[in-house]
Amino acid sequence: MRIGELAVATGTTVRALRHYEQAGLLTSERAANGYRWFAPDAVTRVANIRLFLDAGLTADDVRVFLPCLDGDVLAQGPSAGFLRIARARLDVIDRRIAAQTAVRDRLAEALRTAQSAS
Repeated sequence: MRIGELAVATGTTVRALRHYEQAGLLTSERAANGYRWFAPDAVTRVANIRLFLDAGLTADDVRVFLPCLDGDVLAQGPSAGFLRIARARLDVIDRRIAAQTAVRDRLAEALRTAQSAS
């Protein structure tokens, strides 16, 4: 199927599919006319890529799971690799939230101080 057909079939965008391909998560063949051609099982692969990305993993994180992206990843249960990567990603997110909360608190305090002075 062509890239536009794959986008419709997976509810994603052509741009996202090109990004997945550039990131090494998805492969295509080139037809004689230069169009990308994806195998039918690409629908499952894209669904699994989206599943991992929606869970907060990065494209680099997802690349670790290339061997299982063409199957039913939910039926397999979480692997030790997934749990390790998910915990690491959660730690990064928690640190970012803490940093943003600290910035927010400083800004709120600055506003309170400025309002009190006026």
